[in-house]
Amino acid sequence: MGKRLVLALFILLLGFTGYFLFMLSTPKIKVTDEVLAAKFEYLSSNGNSSCSGNFKDSIVAMPDDIRLQGSCCSAMNLHRYTEQVEGLKKFKEETGQNISEIPNDPYDIEAKLAKKLLPYYDLELTEEEQKAYDYAMENSDEKGPCCCKCWRWFVYGGLGKYLIREKGFTGEQITEVWNLSDGCGGEGDHVFHT
Repeated sequence: MGKRLVLALFILLLGFTGYFLFMLSTPKIKVTDEVLAAKFEYLSSNGNSSCSGNFKDSIVAMPDDIRLQGSCCSAMNLHRYTEQVEGLKKFKEETGQNISEIPNDPYDIEAKLAKKLLPYYDLELTEEEQKAYDYAMENSDEKGPCCCKCWRWFVYGGLGKYLIREKGFTGEQITEVWNLSDGCGGEGDHVFHT
């Protein structure tokens, strides 16, 4: 009886060891890529986002848990989407500030957060703060928080002012956040990227 128990425990231990070695050798990136691809598939075909002024105005009346999803102008691009989500994650890690006001996904934003950031758009900045904001306006890919003055322009413009005022962000940092958060769809700066 004792030998059988020892043998059973040995086989069980061998099984667990094999499982853990397999899990350690299996790349986690593939799972992440699959999850991100599934989210992309959903967001690119089920968006509710619109560039209209009416959509922007409707945000304040939306329930907090409604999500503003999808692109405004062009079809989403999986390669660019992946770069943006990974870039935002890396940006937060590198700055050491996991700032909840910076959406993790520019194509999936909670209405509650959009409502919080909208009023910051009208915030009057100090002269020094305004320089940082102006830098981002001049140097971001879209020459502003978005390509047009839609809801994203005002939400991400508010985010820029919030980050400058509350978190001491520089114009360069705001530029990077806006570039990674471009919600217009398309290939972004990768028009000729293959």
